[in-house]
Formats: sequence, C-alpha cells, structure tokens
Amino acid sequence: MLRVDRLSAGYGAVAVLSEMSFAIDEGQAVAIIGANGAGKTTLLKTICGLVAASAGAIEFDGAPLANLSTYAIARRGALMVPEGRQILGSLTVEENLRLGHLAAAKRGGVIRDDMDEVFALFPILAERRTQIAGQLSGGQQQMLAIGRALMGRPRLLLLDEPSLGLGPAIVAQVFDTLQRLHARGLTMLLVEQNAKRALEATEYAYVIEHGRIVHHGPSRQLQSDPLVIEHYLGQIQHPN
Repeated sequence: MLRVDRLSAGYGAVAVLSEMSFAIDEGQAVAIIGANGAGKTTLLKTICGLVAASAGAIEFDGAPLANLSTYAIARRGALMVPEGRQILGSLTVEENLRLGHLAAAKRGGVIRDDMDEVFALFPILAERRTQIAGQLSGGQQQMLAIGRALMGRPRLLLLDEPSLGLGPAIVAQVFDTLQRLHARGLTMLLVEQNAKRALEATEYAYVIEHGRIVHHGPSRQLQSDPLVIEHYLGQIQHPN
C-alpha cells in the first residue's frame, strides 16, 4: 500500500531524513520508534505532503505522492492524526467531525453513518457533540482528532504521538481503540515515543536514529530485543 524508497527530507539546509526505505502492506499496523529528534514526525509530514522530500520517492497504492498537496493526499485516503491534536477549538465536536468528512471525497460514505461509527468508538464525543471542542479535556480532544481522521474514511491512518500529554487511563483507552480499528482491517502507521505501547499495538516496527532506519523487525520480537530494551523499553518514556 505504502512504499517509501530512499527518502530524504528536511527543513531548508537542515537534513532530517536520510535515504529511508520501508513498505507497509494493506491491513498492516507498523510502528516507528526512536528518540526525540530522530525524525519521526518529519517522516509523517513528508508522507502527507507537509514537508517536501529532497530525494527519493513515496508511493501510495502504486501512485507517486510527489508534488501532491496535503489535501490531495488526504483525498486519496492517507490521513494523519497530528501531534498536538490540532482540532478547531472554536467549533463544536460535531462541526469538527463534519469537516473531517471532506477528505472522504469519492470514497463515499454518509456523514451521519460515519459519525455514528465515531460516536460508537468514543461515546463521550456523542455526549458532547454540541460542546465547543476547545473546552474538551486533552484526552477528549485526542479522541476527537482520531474521530475527525476516521470521518475521512482513511485507507491509511498515520498517527503522530497519540499518547502525548495524556494520563495512563486515557492512553490505555486510545490504544485499545487503535487496536480495535486495526482488527477491523485499518492500515496504520504509528509514530510513538512510548515504545512499549507502540510495539504492543503493531505487527512490525522500525527504529530510527538521526533520520535513518537502524533496526527493524516484528514488533513482538523487538519487545524482547536487547538493543530495544536497553534504549527504548528499559528507560522512563518521555513525550516527544
């Protein structure tokens, strides 16, 4: 479904990603783990068109994404839940969800049916559908950010630090929802500083350092890998 081939990217003269290559099959859940500043967020932004690649290629369903706008990429079915949620705080919960449906484009769906699906996943959003989104708690805003992306009927859901700033109970709820979505067949690429959670929620994982892939393998295998334990599982996890 997604193929990244020798991708390099950065910000002006500052190189962040260097010749990264990996692929995600349809229905697969993949994690990207690494320390702060490793390039995890830049990778997602480059896939989604927010950062321009300086070299290499990205293909989605066999078609190149180069030179496409973020909106065009979203309409193809690659949607991101950004770090920091970035909901529209002055709009209601329901208005935020309706805006998310714009990315569904010709992939169809009925707004009401899709919204009912989101409310089934996150009942608290149904209770607060008319509430101004900026008044929600951090955990509820994260649920709304995920729900907004789901309204776009993603074929590939990219998540950037979904546990950032959340308490343990809410983190557990968010990851339980992600695992249920994956069990339904949704393809996911998860960037997450909490390596333990990321490996538990995915099938395959890549470890990146300084913009390069330095290690990869099945997530279950990496959970017992001495290198991963020493650097990512054997320490206190900090937000990105």
